[in-house]
Amino acid sequence: MAISKNFLKTRPSCKVKFRLSPDEAQGASAVFLVGDFNNWESDSLPMKKQKDGGFSVEIELPLGQDCQFRYRTGDNVWLNDAEADAYVPCAFANEDNSLVKV
Repeated sequence: MAISKNFLKTRPSCKVKFRLSPDEAQGASAVFLVGDFNNWESDSLPMKKQKDGGFSVEIELPLGQDCQFRYRTGDNVWLNDAEADAYVPCAFANEDNSLVKV
C-alpha cells in the first residue's frame, strides 16, 4: 500500500494518490476507497485496476484536514493502509481506520 501526496501551489489542496499492490488487493476484482471525505459511501470511489493487478485512485483533499479512510474490496473485505500517517479507533467496529494528513 502506498500513499503519495502532491501539494498544489495554486490552491489550498493536495492531490492524494492511494495505491494497493496486487498482493494487498488479495485477488479482488474491485476495490473502493471509502472515508469521511465521501461520507463513508462504500461504492462511490472505485479504484482503477492496474495491469499488474493492483488498484489506484487519486482524489483532491483540502489542506489542514485529517481524513479517515479504509479500502473495501468487492467481496466486502475491509483493509487498512500499512503506510497510513496514523490510525484511529473506529466508532462503529472493533477496528482502526487509516488516517491521511494533508
